[in-house]
Amino acid sequence: MPVTDSFVAFVLEQLEPLGPIVSKRMFGGVGLYAGDLFFALVSGDVLYLKGDDDTRGRREAAGARPFQPFPDRPRGQGKMQYYSVPAGILEDGDRLIAWRRRLCRSRAPNAQSRRRAAAGPAEADTTGASRRTRHGSPASKGP
Repeated sequence: MPVTDSFVAFVLEQLEPLGPIVSKRMFGGVGLYAGDLFFALVSGDVLYLKGDDDTRGRREAAGARPFQPFPDRPRGQGKMQYYSVPAGILEDGDRLIAWRRRLCRSRAPNAQSRRRAAAGPAEADTTGASRRTRHGSPASKGP
């Protein structure tokens, strides 16, 4: 699903009060980053914010739907933890900012724990010896 530049510009304008947001095109969509935190994506001119079990019920009650890049996968395996932002919330900057901030508060402890867990073993190997290419063969160490 194509993403238009004008929609991405609108989303960035709505999120401007949060501080610097960087958009990066990827896999036919756009990823949104606040610093190194990937918190949202845009696909088919729909904004999806990353959700969790604590916020899912409220989002679904407001009309949010899960991002499903693989809708044909069985038993919901094609779903991700990103939920659409209903038009009424997207168009009301204050409500959108409130949704985003509520999400950040609910994710903060888990995000820090995941970063620490992920950083441990990866930082221990600085030689690159354990890295593999996408085809599974060992990566060259380079100069």
